[in-house]
Amino acid sequence: MSPSEPSPLHLAVALDGTGWHPASWREPDSRPRDLFTAAYWADLVTEAERGLLDFVTIEDGLGPQSSHAFDPDDRTDQVRGRLDAVLVASRVAPLTRRIGLVPTVVATHTEPFHVSKAIATLDYVSNGRAGYRVQITARPDEAAHFGRRTVPRIAAYDTPDALATVTDLFDEAADHVEVVRRLWDSWEDDAEIRDAATGRFIDRDKLHYIDFEGTHFSVRGPSITPRPPQGQPIVSALAHDTVPYRLVARAADIGYVTPRDADEARAVVGRIRAEQDAAGRAAEPLHVFGDLVVLLDDDPATARARRERLDTLAGQPYTGDAPVFTGTPSQLADRLEQLHASGLTGFRLRPAVTAHDLPAITRGLVPELQRRGAFRRAYEAGTLRGLLGLARPANRYATA
Repeated sequence: MSPSEPSPLHLAVALDGTGWHPASWREPDSRPRDLFTAAYWADLVTEAERGLLDFVTIEDGLGPQSSHAFDPDDRTDQVRGRLDAVLVASRVAPLTRRIGLVPTVVATHTEPFHVSKAIATLDYVSNGRAGYRVQITARPDEAAHFGRRTVPRIAAYDTPDALATVTDLFDEAADHVEVVRRLWDSWEDDAEIRDAATGRFIDRDKLHYIDFEGTHFSVRGPSITPRPPQGQPIVSALAHDTVPYRLVARAADIGYVTPRDADEARAVVGRIRAEQDAAGRAAEPLHVFGDLVVLLDDDPATARARRERLDTLAGQPYTGDAPVFTGTPSQLADRLEQLHASGLTGFRLRPAVTAHDLPAITRGLVPELQRRGAFRRAYEAGTLRGLLGLARPANRYATA
């Protein structure tokens, strides 16, 4: 959690459609016809909660899914289309009790005022279990949905123009998070008086203008939603290199990273801690979670055969930004403990086929980690911040 204070092992799952493998929807138990129903998502999050996981993240975007990084594709053999992640989390919240709910929000074209209100509302309806994963988009077709600006097309990341564009988008995301955090604090905790006898519902002196002036936003505030139950819901971000590492270090409570082995994990954690120190946050807790796509079965041969079958259906071997683990829950537990010893404080597992691999996590991996004394046997806190060992922060605008 911090350079000097190791944390217990934390586990989250990343939910994306029927799973992270592009052929996952073709598996018999994947329920593709239910994908756009509330019951489908409620079942997944309920299963994750049954496994005592810290939280789920829910993927989202501003354009159809694509096999290309910067453009839409014309494929019709893969899942296309999504429900709004924040609305899904809000629908599922009353049906769960302890697990954290962390929808993805694309900061690039989304007003921070609207995001602050939506996540604060999610924190209320979940009784303090909300967060969000901030994401950028560099796709020109998504910018065209809004018509307020253009984004130059990027053919590859390793050019000066591409780096300048991506850096600006991540700087905007950092400002976005700062505005959201200030808006969450714009109401003091006791701003609502609710005194019927005197006719005073609110103490206007305990609402504050945030007066944010930056390169990308000028926001006065205050919010229209009272301070969330957690004070500050969790902010998280996926990071693959220096520029996003800087966003994590500057603005997030959790960073998701994708190291391939323990040595790389140790190096990545070191880079993020250095950026955290440069941002003046060295004393603040910051989790670094490793991301892995997982295909889990009772024996390694079955897992490999299932991966080969899915790859055949997809027409090519599956590769992504995160390493792919294929094996048994016990083998995965070995891998997680090794990576944990390298400085990662937790893991966000991406089920290759959600219908199969999510239960394999909750009913196979979790009991194995519990047998090793490496994972909780009961939820020990009622809020997401509490599960992650993070204190409820003081309000920055409150007077002593």
